[in-house]
Amino acid sequence: MRNLKAAFAALAMAAAVPGLAQAQTVLNVATAGDQNMVDYIRDYLGPKFEAAHPGVTVRANGTGPGDAGSQKIYEKLQAQAAAGRDNWDVDVAVVHQKMAGQMAEEGLLGKFSDDIATGKLATRDTARNALGADVTGYVLPMFHSQTAIAYNPALVPNPPKSYAELADWAKSNPRQFGYNGIKGGMSGVAFVHGWMYANTSDMDAMLAGPYDASAKDKWGDALSKLKEFNTHVTLTPGNAGTLDMLNRGEIAMGPVWVDMFYSWMAEGKLPPNLKLTILEPGMPGQPMYYAVPAKAANADLAKKFIEMATSPEVQAEGIVKRFNWYPGIDAQHVQAHLDAETWNKLFTDIKPEDLASKGKAFPISSFFNDINEAYERHVAN
Repeated sequence: MRNLKAAFAALAMAAAVPGLAQAQTVLNVATAGDQNMVDYIRDYLGPKFEAAHPGVTVRANGTGPGDAGSQKIYEKLQAQAAAGRDNWDVDVAVVHQKMAGQMAEEGLLGKFSDDIATGKLATRDTARNALGADVTGYVLPMFHSQTAIAYNPALVPNPPKSYAELADWAKSNPRQFGYNGIKGGMSGVAFVHGWMYANTSDMDAMLAGPYDASAKDKWGDALSKLKEFNTHVTLTPGNAGTLDMLNRGEIAMGPVWVDMFYSWMAEGKLPPNLKLTILEPGMPGQPMYYAVPAKAANADLAKKFIEMATSPEVQAEGIVKRFNWYPGIDAQHVQAHLDAETWNKLFTDIKPEDLASKGKAFPISSFFNDINEAYERHVAN
């Protein structure tokens, strides 16, 4: 009898309190990346989506930085698929390029980008190609990070436009260019991979396949040139180390992540006169992706969440203003939603058309590994 009375009391309370009778829907967003990724979803995207969708709660679950964080999301989805579950408890996944391709190929993701209005706003090759894997329809970029060459125009009034020009400049200006090789930070890795794009005939294959293991047998000249180049440069301790040496004037040029560059500048840790350029034929960057698992419990809501998160307004406010990242959708769609100062800060040195023509992906994974191994054997020794 007491249990029956308690049940009636609960029903009466639910009727008396509007909205209590209707259970909350929880949209689970699993994100790889640093804590700022979790904070962005929990503190900005989540409340915005909840306000537009009463009865929905957005729950952000961080899985950790780097590819390891994406690996954890993959393992969770793989386990649920293997268990034969019909409703997986990840509705939106935020993952890196490498794992997105593998997840799409293994059937762990569902196609969605053609179903939402913002799908047509992302036309860069990264919306279709993830390190050689075809991800068309399965992903939309959350943002693009990009490497570029930072330089002091007081010391370098006419910066090199290409890798070939940079090699000549470094020889004439010893120790004034700095980078961290392939250890201690991805800005140096990106520089090395861009060098290989410029100094071999394999760039197209490196970017999109097919993989040919014998290609590395022809890289001797490119690697020898890079080894000789390194005799004229300063090897820095990492991403932050390159920026720090630029700040102290110990080097005049070096590869950096654009978002780190502008964040340091906003914090007063870099001289405000420093500028950026991307060397021809291009330098690597990488996106983070939004994706919808193949059997997401709330797939329709997940699509609406990603549509909001990739809208020009949210990309402008959330991605560009908050983080100094390049937008995931094409930049021209975002311009109308940014003030002139913000737009000019991010796009004066490197324009949208520069990103479109010279913003490259990293090589497909097999070439990525071959280049790093070749660097260790032939250049670092």
